[in-house]
Amino acid sequence: MTSKDTSALGVADLDWRIANLRNATGQLTLGVELADGILDIGAAAEQLSLICPNNMDDLLQHSRAAEVQAVVEAAERQGVKERIAEADALFAPLVTQPEKIVCVGFNYRAHVAEAHAETPKAPPLFAKYRNALNHHRGFVELPTRVDHEFDYETELVMVFGHACRNVPESEALNVIAGYATGNDLTARGLQTNTSQFLAGKCSDGFAPAGPWLVPRSKVPDPNALRIQTWLNGESRQDANTRDMIFSCRQLVAYITSLMTMRPGDIVFTGTPPGVIWGQTIPPADRRWLQAGDQVISSLEGLGALQINLR
Repeated sequence: MTSKDTSALGVADLDWRIANLRNATGQLTLGVELADGILDIGAAAEQLSLICPNNMDDLLQHSRAAEVQAVVEAAERQGVKERIAEADALFAPLVTQPEKIVCVGFNYRAHVAEAHAETPKAPPLFAKYRNALNHHRGFVELPTRVDHEFDYETELVMVFGHACRNVPESEALNVIAGYATGNDLTARGLQTNTSQFLAGKCSDGFAPAGPWLVPRSKVPDPNALRIQTWLNGESRQDANTRDMIFSCRQLVAYITSLMTMRPGDIVFTGTPPGVIWGQTIPPADRRWLQAGDQVISSLEGLGALQINLR
């Protein structure tokens, strides 16, 4: 492995997919995907007497990418074997302390059509909160006391790496640390009960993201990725992020014209067609998500996110 100049290294420049994990004692730690398994950065740093970020939030919010680079290089150079098989990894939410979780509605033309909605003139935004964060192989307790029409929405997630405001489209992707797979789980009855989406979007565990943060340098064009969903093994969504109405660049420019975005903030960029809500059968005949279901969301190169419902 060739060492790189780390004087101005950012998360976007790292060479590996990165995970937020929990170790055997339940503490957060970083994992870096290598050819022979996931390197536990915290455990390796301790063995090597090096410093490292405690978790993904620490990495993003305090610009500690150079320390991750140093631990990986030293571990490979000295043969440190603090590896975890992906099947055994305990994934945590991709971030746990974002200041903002911004979501975009109706951002694929075919999804607008299946929902019988109007094409938006500007990105329709709504928010989720930290209680909604969830992780790969996580569980979601469906709030069946208040709704029964639960739906999946696989989405590309952008993770910010810089504090920024009023970013022009030409520079928009430069403020992104990386990308991830997300699922904007939704309670459709609550969503459509009023003109505001919040009630249908904010339940505990309704914003899973992961398993990986893929650095920006590894994603040449976020608007050229295949996006897919499987429900209990059945293909439900299969599209491409090039079909977004508002591209990732446009979303960053628009959102930062409204508010300051900070490192670790995340944006769910909208879902393609294929959701249950869009099925051309009477609503009473739709088979909504229910306890025991498994949803797998995938974006090309970003990894598959599995969520279990109960």
